[in-house]
Amino acid sequence: MPELSGKVQTVLGLLDPDQLGRTMTHEHLTMSFECCYLPPPPGDEKVAEDPFHMQNMHWLRQNPYNCHQNLLFYQETDAVRDELLAYRKAGGGSIVENTTTGIARDLPTLRKLAKETGVHVVAGAGYYVDCTHSDATRKMSVEELTDVIINEVLHGADGTDIRCGVIGEIGTGWPITESERKVLKAAAHTQAQLGCPVIIHPGRNSAAPTEVVRILQEAGGDIGKTVMSHLDRTIFNDGELLEFAELGSYLEYDLFGAEMLNYPYNLDVDMPSDSQRVKTLAFLIKEGYEDKIVIAHDIHTKNRLTKYGGHGYSHILTSIVPKMLTRGITQTQVDKILVDNPKRWLTFK
Repeated sequence: MPELSGKVQTVLGLLDPDQLGRTMTHEHLTMSFECCYLPPPPGDEKVAEDPFHMQNMHWLRQNPYNCHQNLLFYQETDAVRDELLAYRKAGGGSIVENTTTGIARDLPTLRKLAKETGVHVVAGAGYYVDCTHSDATRKMSVEELTDVIINEVLHGADGTDIRCGVIGEIGTGWPITESERKVLKAAAHTQAQLGCPVIIHPGRNSAAPTEVVRILQEAGGDIGKTVMSHLDRTIFNDGELLEFAELGSYLEYDLFGAEMLNYPYNLDVDMPSDSQRVKTLAFLIKEGYEDKIVIAHDIHTKNRLTKYGGHGYSHILTSIVPKMLTRGITQTQVDKILVDNPKRWLTFK
């Protein structure tokens, strides 16, 4: 599309890519994560009802999905506004907001936050995981889904004139369901027509990212303009990681700040620490993938906001970057990860 070519599309309009600055490629500013609620462990029902007290914060960090209130992230717009102002003060420029249909996308709020904070916000088009698909969505053909996503990019989403600038996060589980498969194909078809960026939420299995890439490629998608999210909870073997990296997508480590003993959606996973994430970034850089790495926090629950003792959107800039610089990662490589790679990915062909 000539109008979009060479530009980034934010909720406030088209932007020259050089204006993005440091960019977190996977965040949420307003959403509901009730779709993924888990009952609290036996005996913890009482604390789960109201865990927002100092003595309960450690429990909440370890059990963020066992409290209904913690998942109602859309209630924290004022706190998010304060966070974004702090993020900008810390040197942040842009945020890719990954909330899609099914998890309470709120484009007017995103536009308002962008205006009030000066942070560039790129909104996501498309659909999340199968359990959030409506019956109407499941009945739609690939062609119909493609038309919806194209319209969200070219004209506006959810009855507004606010246009999405990225497709995703497109949600998939494991195994990938038929409805999720159709959405993936629709995302690929849209990408082929518009030359736009795509970002994927893969299923919680080490084979999931490769299977998603296969489906996208067969449907005509551009893997070189696609981000694979959540690799820090998905692929742990160095050999498997390098095999996946060879497929050509951007490699996203987006759970910085989330340090928990158990990953509740897959108890076989030992959730890495931030230090281990940095070590993996250094490994990928050493193997030649510094041009394909992007990072973020994926903030989507209340407890990760500084209001509740969390790390907030500035954590990478204030804490992780200094750590990276002490672990053999150069400032030039940091700038690639935070500025150059997101800019190249987000720019329409």
